[in-house]
Amino acid sequence: MPEPINVSQPKILRLILGDQLNELHSWFSRPDPNICYVMMEVLQETRYVLHHIQKVAAFFASMRFFAQRLQERGHSLIYIYLDDPENEQTFEGNIARLISAYGFNRFEYLWPDEYRLDVQLKELAANLLIPSAVYDTEHFLTDRLAVKGFFEGKQRFRMELYYRAMRKRYDILMKDGSPMGGRWNFDVNNRQRYDRKVPIPQPLFFNNDVTSIVRMIERMGVATFGTIDPKNLIWPLTRAQGLALLHAFLEQGLPYFGTYQDSMTELSWSLFHSRLSFPLNTKMINPLEVIHGAVQAMSKQKKEISINEVEGFVRQILGWREYVRGVYWALMPKFASMNFFNHSSMLPHYYWDANTKMNCMRISIKQSLEHAYAHHIQRLMVTGNFALLAGVHPDAVDAWYLGVYVDAIQWVELPNTRGMSQFADGGILASKPYASSARYIHSMSDYCSKCYYQNSQRYGQRACPFTCLYWDFLVRHQTLLQTNPRIAMMYRVWNNMPRSDKDRILKQAFVQKQHLDEL
Repeated sequence: MPEPINVSQPKILRLILGDQLNELHSWFSRPDPNICYVMMEVLQETRYVLHHIQKVAAFFASMRFFAQRLQERGHSLIYIYLDDPENEQTFEGNIARLISAYGFNRFEYLWPDEYRLDVQLKELAANLLIPSAVYDTEHFLTDRLAVKGFFEGKQRFRMELYYRAMRKRYDILMKDGSPMGGRWNFDVNNRQRYDRKVPIPQPLFFNNDVTSIVRMIERMGVATFGTIDPKNLIWPLTRAQGLALLHAFLEQGLPYFGTYQDSMTELSWSLFHSRLSFPLNTKMINPLEVIHGAVQAMSKQKKEISINEVEGFVRQILGWREYVRGVYWALMPKFASMNFFNHSSMLPHYYWDANTKMNCMRISIKQSLEHAYAHHIQRLMVTGNFALLAGVHPDAVDAWYLGVYVDAIQWVELPNTRGMSQFADGGILASKPYASSARYIHSMSDYCSKCYYQNSQRYGQRACPFTCLYWDFLVRHQTLLQTNPRIAMMYRVWNNMPRSDKDRILKQAFVQKQHLDEL
């Protein structure tokens, strides 16, 4: 673990945040005796939302390993532990104390990726009595305002257009100026339910011992939720571990990733997914090395990988990840308060304890509490879908998603949750609400077979809440949604139902909404 150092002369003080663990950054190309870095564990970062214990432990452990790595490479660094008696527990307090104590004559930092920290550090720098400067993190493939500029004057931000531009810009999966395989998008090939035709790979876990960190978190009174085995934290905490996870995915997961990327099964909580979001979002690994690795794997594997497998993965990193970051910066701060449907319900208790009769929700939430992870379809079409149908306030949904997942940082969480999942932006990001009945979950998973509720029933005591609440959602918001061409067909289906069926469905939905915590 990193050790405190004695700073004997005025130097430039450079701040490194917990999601800026980029060994490849030009800052760290060589040690400079006039530069001292500072990293800090502060209570302010544990309190802006209730976090999963694995998330807090993973961030602190990764920060400590990174600090140790910098010191081993000869860089001067001050590391402030959470339980340090001199820790002011805020960035402002610690920076001011260090400048006063050691006589630093310049302050520098990297652009934060969260709006709240961007505002906070700008104000901090402006209030210091020494010069300051801010630099790029050298991680993302576009400027933070690139999406805003790309869609200037447009009412809707469509990812597909941006994704194609990124493919051209970086010459990824292109041949003679055209997309490889003759199509930009192979999504139609990537909607298969897991059929057991190929074995699910054994996921690569890391047995990281974070016992001392967990004890410190508890001793400092940090409120958390979820579970952890402190002697065996499975997430990669160093660049070397992140690269090992990447290589394991390229060999075992990528060959079938695209085909089964939307699948859900009780047989596995990770399926063919890479689980690279934590090392990516902390910048331990770089998106281009991930993308190039996937493209190169097409020809390097013993068995050639189909383009639909690789394109589906590349689209997540080169397209979606860059796109949602740009949407975030284009719409903040108003993005964080959008509530298109004026939803106001509270989040049911089972988001915190997984105690529900809905099997799909129980499985998705239970694994989230146990592993601080769920893949994108579980997040979007199960837990997110239910919150949308139940009319939960977007603030509550955002807080849960931001806290429960190890990879959750607001720039990526907020667009996915408030925009994509909850449609709270009114369609700036998504072309339609991602609302569905039990039919979708049944088609993409094996969850329904062991459920108390019957996915095919529209009303009655054992009617699936997803189905009842789906139709109720469409009726409640018909004025807002009936002109949307992507869901107009569902209104025609509703209008053609017998009046008696409609009444029974809405009555059942009313009862379920009144007893959300009992479902």
